[in-house]
Amino acid sequence: MLTQAVVHRSFLNEQDDPALSSYDRLEYLGDAFLGWVAAAELYKRYPHYDEGELTRARAALVRGETLAEVARSVGLGAYLLLGQGEEASGGRDRTRNLAAALEAVIGATVLDQGEDAARSLVLRWLGPRIEAMGEAGVERDAKSALQEFLQGRGHSLPVYEPLSETGETQDRMFAVRVVVEGRPLGEGTGRRRSDAEQSAAREALAALQSTQAADA
Repeated sequence: MLTQAVVHRSFLNEQDDPALSSYDRLEYLGDAFLGWVAAAELYKRYPHYDEGELTRARAALVRGETLAEVARSVGLGAYLLLGQGEEASGGRDRTRNLAAALEAVIGATVLDQGEDAARSLVLRWLGPRIEAMGEAGVERDAKSALQEFLQGRGHSLPVYEPLSETGETQDRMFAVRVVVEGRPLGEGTGRRRSDAEQSAAREALAALQSTQAADA
């Protein structure tokens, strides 16, 4: 079961073993269990959070970037079983793969060791992040803040356009532009596309808020 939790579907295309399965089903189970544990822990620990704060806090804990960071901290990427193409394209450190495998490990733990052991594992991995939220709650990420700013003023949702992808697998850099109603508002870069989008959103939001302050 633990082996199944690290099998990417691309690996199956190069194997002759019909009994071998990918981590997809375990990921499904782990994702559901993880969301429940995070929600219950936040509800219990922070009774002053309203529904919106609880929702944002849970989203911050279970999003792919957070789970991939946890996976990297425990070296999970080294154990992934990947097809040659996925391996060559940097799949061992890809956020999506790491997050999915981490959820699959949680799912495998639920089935093999039971819910109490799986809950302890989740809290060991996410406990420091839950604790760090403290009394201050969770700030809206830049993309969410930009979307709320635009929607509150009757504008369309922002569109994130890729500009470039440079560098080798381990040093890849992404550049992204955010566009609203055909007008470029900001650009950003990052080692992951999601980081570049957040950077672009921050730049766009700062520009919009500056314009609003000048017009006031």
